[in-house]
Amino acid sequence: MTLPKGFGSGGSGASSADVEKMIGRRVENMTGMITISYIAAWLATFGGTAAGYFYYPWAYPTNSGHYAFIILTIIESIGYLFCVKVMEEGTKKKSNGLIAGVIAGVAVGTLVISLVVGF
Repeated sequence: MTLPKGFGSGGSGASSADVEKMIGRRVENMTGMITISYIAAWLATFGGTAAGYFYYPWAYPTNSGHYAFIILTIIESIGYLFCVKVMEEGTKKKSNGLIAGVIAGVAVGTLVISLVVGF
């Protein structure tokens, strides 16, 4: 691999430290950022369906909004699980507790929102 000027040692290949220095942070250290992004996406999903609940109730029935919110939450949860697991593949990091806690919290939040909003 050819590195930009200032990286690497002499004419030898790139080490992982050189690649890390060029890119910035290693991706396996970004579990917190992916978790925050997942929670923000879930809140945005609720915000999108809330527009149908509160501002356009004649166009989007409550049952349809609940169905969309639940299905989109399931899709986002599967994506979050795959993102973290693929990102940490080959490392010794264990984030199963974090993943389980966040997905369980989102599941409880989704059920509470679906049971309370619109009734």
